[in-house]
Amino acid sequence: MGGESVGTETEEQPHGAAVVADGFGLKGPRGWAFREVSFRAEPGTLVAIEGPSGSGRTCLLLALTGRMRTKEGHAEVGGLPLPRRMAAVRRISALGQVPGVSELDPAFTVAEHLRERALLQRRYDGSVRALLRRPAERAATARTRIDEAVRAAGLDLDALPKGERTSVRDLERLEALRLSIALALIGRPRLLALDDTDMKLSDADRAEAWALLRSLAASGTTVLAVCSEAPEDALRITTLSGGSPAADPGAGETAAEDTGAREAAAEDTAPGGTAADRPAVGETATGDTTDATTEEGAADALAETGRA
Repeated sequence: MGGESVGTETEEQPHGAAVVADGFGLKGPRGWAFREVSFRAEPGTLVAIEGPSGSGRTCLLLALTGRMRTKEGHAEVGGLPLPRRMAAVRRISALGQVPGVSELDPAFTVAEHLRERALLQRRYDGSVRALLRRPAERAATARTRIDEAVRAAGLDLDALPKGERTSVRDLERLEALRLSIALALIGRPRLLALDDTDMKLSDADRAEAWALLRSLAASGTTVLAVCSEAPEDALRITTLSGGSPAADPGAGETAAEDTGAREAAAEDTAPGGTAADRPAVGETATGDTTDATTEEGAADALAETGRA
């Protein structure tokens, strides 16, 4: 049979998207958020974007997932060129936690988040056959997706204070991270991206978080993770604040620079997921091939959250 179309159901293991960047750069009103980023990651690679806060890490993450339009160089995700095919890249990628872009609602319970994401995923899948299924069959399919995602994220619902009825505000930091990953995995993405991976984690929890991301990469999903310090076994992409690219970054590592541009969101997203069908900043509603990018759109994106 022919290749699988976007949004169809499949029982096959997810396969990661190769990520290639060549002179990739994004400039905002305060200067370059990042530039001269070049690297190649094979499918199923754990890529760690490390650097100090304010060094363009989140902008790079959002650009590589089709949520911010770059101004220099080019990249490809799963063979889809950026920035030309941003919408298509969004359809094969998913965001875990990204403050200001993809966040958990503290008032929601774990179960409410999971059910909401499954319902949204049904809409984004867009399969006519899926829409024609009986309600009981659709519910069973959603439950299967939730169970698979929760298991892959290592989220033990029974160990939570009130099980799946536990509110997000009552979750420990590591459990909240696992939940955000589970929500993203419901869409079975080829590329998973998350921000602030190691922030406010103890040494033991940090080790667990990286072990989880390694397992996801080993299962075939390409993982992009922003962090303050990358593990030695990851493909490291290093961003710098207000300087030239680092000298001799080393094997599998590259460098980018920032002159004070703010990290920010490129679009509104559902909790723990992606708004696959919405145009990103600088992209018109007609889709992937437009070159109609405006400085104002990029400036709004970079200034939106005011995060350093």
